[in-house]
Amino acid sequence: MNKIKPKIIAIVGPTASGKTAMSIEFAKKYNGEIISADSRLVYKGFDIATAKPTIEERENIPHYLIDIVEPETDYSVGNYYDDATDAINIILNKKKTPIIVGGTGLYFRILLENYDLPRVAPNYKLRETLDLKEKEDLLIELKKIDLQTYEKLKDSNKRRIIRALEIIKTLEKPLSEINIQKEPEYQVEWHMPQINSREELYNRINKRVDVMLENGLIEETQNLLKKHGRIKNFTETIGYKEILSYLDNQITLNEAVEKLKQHTRNYAKRQLTWFRRNPNLQINY
Repeated sequence: MNKIKPKIIAIVGPTASGKTAMSIEFAKKYNGEIISADSRLVYKGFDIATAKPTIEERENIPHYLIDIVEPETDYSVGNYYDDATDAINIILNKKKTPIIVGGTGLYFRILLENYDLPRVAPNYKLRETLDLKEKEDLLIELKKIDLQTYEKLKDSNKRRIIRALEIIKTLEKPLSEINIQKEPEYQVEWHMPQINSREELYNRINKRVDVMLENGLIEETQNLLKKHGRIKNFTETIGYKEILSYLDNQITLNEAVEKLKQHTRNYAKRQLTWFRRNPNLQINY
């Protein structure tokens, strides 16, 4: 007899689409606890730029995988899989429903979409060599050796492209041959907040950026710079990198804000493209 698989609720979507509010509503409705699936919320101190839910916004509902490592940590998707699996088991043992919410598509793919994760240790020397190249040159190299992975990652950031090349070069085979699907571990119910139009989403993003400035984004950036220096996890995060350009007198504050809004809109567009590929996705109100 087949074993009944645990039920998981997944809430996905682009930034500023209303995922946090939906996750709180679902947690109350289904006796749930929340696991973040956001690659930046794991870092301590990355608060305003990442729109990290405040203690008040969490409404006394337990949240997992927020503020768990220092920004210097190289927190991989493998680390996320291990930590999220532990959190799922903790919640299930409480007889509650795990609700996984966030915008990092790769986290959902590895955790819930049944992809077997290749465990490859970091090769920092190779990463440094690849990082010296332009993103366009890295994509040309990736296209030559793994067309399928190129199609998936061509709109991704440079860091993800480097990691893909690192795995391919280490294992000496294309990622498309490595990412073999495994037996599903959970019964997953997929949800995304309804977005009536791209214009509405972009307006919400623009407003969110304005609120970030009001809440002290510049001061947060200055404090993180003083505490951690120009580490990659900091300088490559949307929100901080634009304000750093302003602090370095490379652009005006108005230009930095416009770049931040534009980069966030571009990121939201990539997120929408990723999540809408899921045939099981339900659009809520």
